[in-house]
Amino acid sequence: MADDLAAPSAPDASGADAPAAASAETDAALARRAQILATEHWGLLAARGTAQSEVLTRITIFLTLVSAGLVTMGLLGQASGYAGWFSPAMLAILAFLALIGFMTQLRVLNVAQEDMMYVVAMNRLRGGYVDLDPRVAGYFLAAVTDDQAGMDQTYSFIARRSAASHLFGSSMVLIVVVNACVDGLLAAAIVVTSTGSVPWAIAVGVAVGLAWCAVSMRRGYLGFRDVWRRYRPRRPTQGPPGFLHDADA
Repeated sequence: MADDLAAPSAPDASGADAPAAASAETDAALARRAQILATEHWGLLAARGTAQSEVLTRITIFLTLVSAGLVTMGLLGQASGYAGWFSPAMLAILAFLALIGFMTQLRVLNVAQEDMMYVVAMNRLRGGYVDLDPRVAGYFLAAVTDDQAGMDQTYSFIARRSAASHLFGSSMVLIVVVNACVDGLLAAAIVVTSTGSVPWAIAVGVAVGLAWCAVSMRRGYLGFRDVWRRYRPRRPTQGPPGFLHDADA
């Protein structure tokens, strides 16, 4: 009777029970890794959503302030007859809007880079899912590669959009254009207050606005290029993005 009870727990001489035990241990390890990857994935999604919500609120506040500032200048101009204390008040309002605009643009640029990092990080995690189970690769529309090509695929994995569409449709360019107008108005206001020359004020305002756009675009491009110059992907793209899943499958 004692021998019968002990037999199931002891492997036989041929080691027939060893593969089953090894398989169970492997399945447990894979499940643990999948859970860790999924936890990290949800963390990245939450952080990305929070950053996007925060920056959209900042943009809304800034645009509201710009609208309110322009309306306030109009009311002050009617009350003062556009003379006397109107010029100092106008310059103060425009300087305040220019400062808030600079701060907002800096935050929008930072969040754009953060969003890019979140997308690349989640691409890497999808690559980890594929390593755990290669058959799931065919179900991902977003990329499983963590390089620039993979990032582009994740941002537009069905309808391929041009770089110009991404650029001019971005919140960053919107803020740059609004700031260019505010800074141009501030520069023109300073010139017309100092010299009284409207043509010079217009010329200086246009030049300052264009210069702001050029410097901001250049700075954003250099930052984007520097990120990809220093970054080393774990799973680079091996072929055209449209064939990534077929190759992995």
